[in-house]
Amino acid sequence: MNRNDRNLTAFAMLGHSMFHTYELVIPIFVTVWLDGFSVTTATLGIVVGAAYALTGVGALPSGVLADRYGGSRLVVACMIGMGAGFLVVAAAPTVPVLAAGLLLWGAAASIYHPAGLTLISRGATERGTAFAYHGMAGNVGVATGPLLGAVLLAFFGWRTVAVLLVVPLVVAIVAALRLDFEEGAAESGDERDAGVDSLAGFLRQSRRLFVGGFVLVFLVGNLYGLYYRGSFTFLPDILGELPLFEPATLWGRTVEPSQYVYSGLLILGGLGQFAGGKLVDRVQAEYALVGTFAALVVVAVMFVPAAEAGIVPLLVVGGLLGFLVFMEAPINQEVISRHVPADVRGLSFGYTYVAVLGVGALGAAVAGVVLSRWDAAALFSLLAALAVVAVGLGVYLARTTPADYGTRPT
Repeated sequence: MNRNDRNLTAFAMLGHSMFHTYELVIPIFVTVWLDGFSVTTATLGIVVGAAYALTGVGALPSGVLADRYGGSRLVVACMIGMGAGFLVVAAAPTVPVLAAGLLLWGAAASIYHPAGLTLISRGATERGTAFAYHGMAGNVGVATGPLLGAVLLAFFGWRTVAVLLVVPLVVAIVAALRLDFEEGAAESGDERDAGVDSLAGFLRQSRRLFVGGFVLVFLVGNLYGLYYRGSFTFLPDILGELPLFEPATLWGRTVEPSQYVYSGLLILGGLGQFAGGKLVDRVQAEYALVGTFAALVVVAVMFVPAAEAGIVPLLVVGGLLGFLVFMEAPINQEVISRHVPADVRGLSFGYTYVAVLGVGALGAAVAGVVLSRWDAAALFSLLAALAVVAVGLGVYLARTTPADYGTRPT
């Protein structure tokens, strides 16, 4: 990677790590909020799901702005807004105020993926490798956010913890502002001047996207988002109900082993992100997508039997869940890059994260309802069915896409 690639990727990595720090510390708080606000899993699932949905709904306008104005300012605005949302959460006396803080966080967080991924897609010359490092940084947040939250909750009240989590965000903003890079270094001159500048242009470019393989990529994004949110939102609570992970006392403090196991499983997601990004530099991305979803079918089917079999089978299957779910992300991002012209990739990532984070947020609400009416076995059976459909779409996409399609500048 050249200097511009390194600085640009480092900038995106900071934003990505902060996004996931907040996104996946929320399930750690869920177990506290269930008791603190005396709400059901269904109610809290809807509240959290609404905030997650907003991270998708806001992705579309963010994608339009990223195509028109570039992504660096948007990423900084995203980080500032996420911190403000968590400060409101920390002060929330009631569920409606808690919901307001989470929605503010969701609105700000919605900016990140279209802006950050457009930076990489249009500015990095070694795109697959940049996606790999970007994904690993996201999983630094994925792993350290829940772990940091769990550790802090053992010593402080959840409101104090929510405030303390703003500190690393401030550090990330300062570091990001010190990085210098050219946003469109990998584009041609014509592509740098393109973008959506009117409603008519938005509709024209949207039609342009939805006449090819992007339609299938968009549908796969919906399924991926549902699987992602459905599997992780209540995972700490599911683990906490297992006899293997009963609360323990350590140094006079009550700790929840399930929260630490949850964080540990997510650490493997960083390896998955890196593996996925490197894989698509060597293997046709559509086939990588199919293989990953096929493995996720197996993981969903095996999760509950593994949990009942003991700690070792559970850790193996749970580790594969964390690895494979996050491995899919850079693979999907490369598939998008192969099927979409560079001048509308911001718009394409906007639509994609409407699917992954917006429609996918229904996975949190659905998971809450399923767990309140049935059990974890029913939830993971549903997740397996979603992954089966994604495999079918991926097979069709792979069979109809040449190996070298989209690998040259468009």
